Formats: sequence, C-alpha cells, structure tokens
Amino acid sequence: MSLRDWLRESTDDVRERGWDGLGESAYQLYLGAWKRTEWVYDYGQHVYDEEWDLLVVLDACRYDLATEVEDEYDWLSVESSYSVGGASREWIRKTFGDGYRDEVARTAYVTGNPFSDNLLSGAEFALLDEVWERDWDYEAGTIRPNTLTDRAIHHHRERDPERMVVHYMQPHHPFVADPLDGGPSKNNPGEPGKNVWQRIREGEVGPDAAWDAYRENLRYVLDDVERLLENVDAPEVVITSDHGNLFGEWFLYGHENGVLAPALRRVPWCRTSATDTGSVTPTFDESEPTNADDESVQKRLAELGYL
Repeated sequence: MSLRDWLRESTDDVRERGWDGLGESAYQLYLGAWKRTEWVYDYGQHVYDEEWDLLVVLDACRYDLATEVEDEYDWLSVESSYSVGGASREWIRKTFGDGYRDEVARTAYVTGNPFSDNLLSGAEFALLDEVWERDWDYEAGTIRPNTLTDRAIHHHRERDPERMVVHYMQPHHPFVADPLDGGPSKNNPGEPGKNVWQRIREGEVGPDAAWDAYRENLRYVLDDVERLLENVDAPEVVITSDHGNLFGEWFLYGHENGVLAPALRRVPWCRTSATDTGSVTPTFDESEPTNADDESVQKRLAELGYL
C-alpha cells in the first residue's frame, strides 16, 4: 500500500468509525513498516532443499500450536523450521519460483489455497490440482480437509509422482471445528470486511478464545492428515506450514507478506512416513463445474480474511 493509498483509506476510516478508525489507521502504518523489513534482511528454509516424498502443508500453523497437540498423534514429532514467507502468497511464489523449476516439474501439487489461481500454471507441475475450484464450502467459508485428502490419495495411487505437496487450508481461519461466538465459521458473521485478527485487536474476541479455536482447527485437519498417511506410500514425509500467525508479538496479529517476525516465520517441521493400507476409496465427482471465475476467487479470498 502506497502512502497516498494509506492516507485516503485512513481518512475514510476515521470519518466512518472515529477513534476506532484512527486506531486501525495507525496499526496499518505500523504494519507497513514491518512489511518493509524484508528489504533489509530475509531468511527461511526452502522446502526443496530438504529430502521428502510427500510434503503436507498446514496453512497458518504456528510451531508452538503444533507442540500442544503433539502427544495426541503417535506419528507427530514436532521440530521447527523457519518459513520463506509471512503469508501464503509469498510462500507459494518463493517455493515454486524460478530457482526450483526442475523440482517443481516433478511435483504433484494438490491445493486448497486460492492464491494458486494467479500465481501458478499447471504446465509447470507434474500435476496441479486446485481443489478449491470445485470443492469450496461456502457455508464453512473454506475448503474442508477431507476433499483434499481424497484427491491426494487418488492422484498418488494413479500417478505415483516423484514428489507430492498437499496444501490443506486448516488451521487457517475460519475455525470450522470451533467457530468463534458460537455461530457460523465465517471470518465475522454480518461484517465480512473485518477478520478475526482485527476483532482481537479491537477487543471483540479474546485472544485465549481465538487460540482455543485455532487449536481445535489444527486437530480437525490432523485427523484427516492421519487418513492421508494411511493411504499413500511415502517413505519420507514432512509436515510443515507456509507461515504461522501472530498473536500480539510486536503488537502484530495474523499474517502478512514480507513480515519477518520470528513468531510468524517459525513453523512446525515434522518427519514421518506413510503406508497405503487401502482403507480409503476416494469419492468425488469430476463432472462438477469448477466455478473459478475472478469473482468467485475474490469471494473465497475474502472468506479467508485476505480482502
């Protein structure tokens, strides 16, 4: 956001919301300064520099969140790494960028993240399945993990790719497993322009309640990851995240491209293996329309709190 854009939006926000608008304007200016720290110094572990057959990406999963549920899954042994991105767009751009074209060409990427729409081309991959196009759940405001699991199992059995990345949208908000306020799992029912992180900053949602819902959303996706691990053959599996979330560290919340705060960039790095027991027969309807025009993509990103 340019200074001119910030001034224009700040004026509108203050006019409409008074002191609350002034506080939001100041926060956006502070956040903008943080987003420029990448120009000075950048860091992160590139996933293609590591050994794995199957990479499971849990969108927006903090390292310390993963440690809280580690004992609940016998295949989950949590170490840490640092992501190359502060948000999904940055992680996708850097992970599948020019420096790793040969590796990408041998990779099947099964994704629930709508940012693939304008960042990636199927011609660059062994397979690109943008599952969010067909199986988005508008009631939940996201894509549920079981649909990705079924597609990943199907592709792995049919194609046996050299490498596969499965990019789940959980534990990223909306918190499907434990919706905040006891209502629908949208970012903010009745006020789609304000996401959960802004609601925490403004005192509408308590950080402890948000953390509990965040943890339940992680359990929700890990139960499906377990189903994936029991239905593909992959000796080297890594479970990680594209980025975390900030819960007030450096007075920041959520996640943004370019932000280098360690609490945002530190993500789980879990090594395990997978063996196909044949317990799942994937079911999905290939005849369903994708419905992925520009308007629908924008709507999906808005439901995730990006717009």
